Amino acid sequence: MSVQACLNGARRPGSHPTLPVTPAELARDAALCRAAGAGTVHLHVRDHDGAESLRPEYVVETLTAVREAVPGMPVGISTGAWIPPYDQRLAAMAEWSVRPDFVSVNLSEADAPEVIALMQRQRIGVEAGLSSLGDVRRLLSLEPGNCLRFLVEMKATDFAAQREEAEEMIRRLLDAAPQVPVLLHGVDATAWGFVDMAVGKGLATRIGLEDVLTLPDGSPSDNPRLVAEAVSRYPAI
Repeated sequence: MSVQACLNGARRPGSHPTLPVTPAELARDAALCRAAGAGTVHLHVRDHDGAESLRPEYVVETLTAVREAVPGMPVGISTGAWIPPYDQRLAAMAEWSVRPDFVSVNLSEADAPEVIALMQRQRIGVEAGLSSLGDVRRLLSLEPGNCLRFLVEMKATDFAAQREEAEEMIRRLLDAAPQVPVLLHGVDATAWGFVDMAVGKGLATRIGLEDVLTLPDGSPSDNPRLVAEAVSRYPAI
């Protein structure tokens, strides 16, 4: 099963000693995570001041650097509505001259259907980001079978409280579009619990400094060690 490396997310630059921000740092970590067993990589593009951005000039700079480091590895980016240029982000994404292999689109965001439609016109794969049963219901009202992947991402701090909802979300998704792969992950306190749940269900997962800063025993980590730990939890093929 594929483990996706999520390299940086929205974490503030400097919040972790090895958090990758620049294109060179992201390229370095992508290569190290690939060597550790990651099958895909997800990242948040940053501008030259370290702030998140969807502007074409920063997307091309980042994707070019990362792809040179990991040729052939699928590379995806976030399209979160909190990322500048905000109200102009659809126009900015339409101007991408170098495109990611896939993007994550949060179904909780008002313009998610428009973002999905734009990505599909550009032949960019869509990871449908789903954090609740409400998100799943919204996705199922669209054309879920056109998605590259269903990203079930549980964001509360209590694993036990979220597990039942995650189970129901996965059941509904598999019933509606069994051909679309499901990737399950948590955040911070629930990250490793959902990694183990994904392993138990034979689903893909993701791990990296976007989602958690420590190994299961609480010791500080970095992206390649987080990936290696997640990969080691899957049965050997």
